[in-house]
Amino acid sequence: MIPVPGFAQHSVAVLGLGRSGLAAARALRAGGATAICWDDTPDARARAEAEGFTCRDLNRQGALDNIVGLIVSPGIPHLYPAPNPVVAAALAAGIPLDNDIGLFFRSYVPHDPDRFNIAPRVVAVTGSNGKSTTSALLHHILTESGTPAQLAGNIGRGVLDLDPPRDGEVVVLELSSYQTELARTLTPDVAVFTNLSPDHLDRHAGMGGYFAAKSRLFGKGGPDRAVIGVDEVQGRYLAGQLGAGPADDRVIRVSSGQKPQGPGWQVCARTGVLSEYRKGRRVGCIDLRTIKSLPGAHNHQNACAAYAVCRALGLAPRVIKAALPAFKGLPHRTQLVAEENGVTYVNDSKATNTDSAAKALGAFGSIRWICGGLQKDGGLDALRGAVSNVKKAYVVGRKAAGFAQQLHVESHVCTTMAAAVAAAMAEAEPGDTVLLAPAAASFDQYDSFEQRGADFIAEVRARLG
Repeated sequence: MIPVPGFAQHSVAVLGLGRSGLAAARALRAGGATAICWDDTPDARARAEAEGFTCRDLNRQGALDNIVGLIVSPGIPHLYPAPNPVVAAALAAGIPLDNDIGLFFRSYVPHDPDRFNIAPRVVAVTGSNGKSTTSALLHHILTESGTPAQLAGNIGRGVLDLDPPRDGEVVVLELSSYQTELARTLTPDVAVFTNLSPDHLDRHAGMGGYFAAKSRLFGKGGPDRAVIGVDEVQGRYLAGQLGAGPADDRVIRVSSGQKPQGPGWQVCARTGVLSEYRKGRRVGCIDLRTIKSLPGAHNHQNACAAYAVCRALGLAPRVIKAALPAFKGLPHRTQLVAEENGVTYVNDSKATNTDSAAKALGAFGSIRWICGGLQKDGGLDALRGAVSNVKKAYVVGRKAAGFAQQLHVESHVCTTMAAAVAAAMAEAEPGDTVLLAPAAASFDQYDSFEQRGADFIAEVRARLG
């Protein structure tokens, strides 16, 4: 646990008692504060009360009296589309808002840095797609190289549940826009921006607000070094704003498919080969095509980002290269499920938007595509140029017929995962890939994308025997 200082003898309210909220309450208590907790769900309140926390309905008049701060869980809106009523009351009363990420950055490194021979460092990874794989791959490389490392945030443990810092340690945080937009303190040593595509637009009132939430990670007091994906205009803009000039190596530009330009520090992957350039010269390369856990250009971009961070932290190219083949990948992210009779089965249930689905479709040839679910804003036109490798789509979801009508490929309306897997397997031929890449949220039929992916895996394995 990371105790939170600065609130001793004061009361701090915690709104939302999921993993991050309950961890925040514990960390506040460990730092000497009194945590006043609330969640609309009775089971969540019962778990907090079982640990000795006081639960108080923060919606009631006067509930925020004598409260010096409100810690808000990521899923609770504080501005758009409308502030939660408790948040609105806190804002009206002038009570500062924060979240567990902000508490972590003010608390992680003790005030006695001389106790460390090598100071602990924090790497924070954000972006629309690829941040989980980038974070996990980075943590894997660090661990394989013998560097003490912890993984937290949107992946792994809650940030305040981490162990106290160790000498030479690197903490890797995956951070969503929900987390970066509200944190009062964001001071990583290295920050990563993978890419940007439309997502969570209602929460951020459009693309501008979404990009602004991500960009806060690179603001005043931010990273010593930034690793920026420059395949989209937002990344190129951000890199330009952070660098003092083309040769400023505080910014490492990362790309998949683009030829490096200029004298700066760059890492790119073209035709599956990662290359590092400094001052216009190639100084390292790794063939990524043999690593089955990192298929496709989007995963090669993730590998470039992880490689760039490792280089910024001082790891040698040969050390990074030696660690890559042992990476197992992450569940539900281009996860290899099975190979039988020449047919490959891949679970990419995390492909919940059109951009991530398009990247998954570009990673394989001859695809039997299982897609559909709760469609997000913006329609499916972004997939028009990504379906050239799709032999047929098998559409799931409560509104599967409407989803299928928007696809520019032959489609079979299946509605359920069981029907989709059965149909795709019946028609699959040697050389085909049966790919779950929904391009939609899961919540019309499942509690999470993980549950959806698990259902796909279960249906495949049940039929393969």
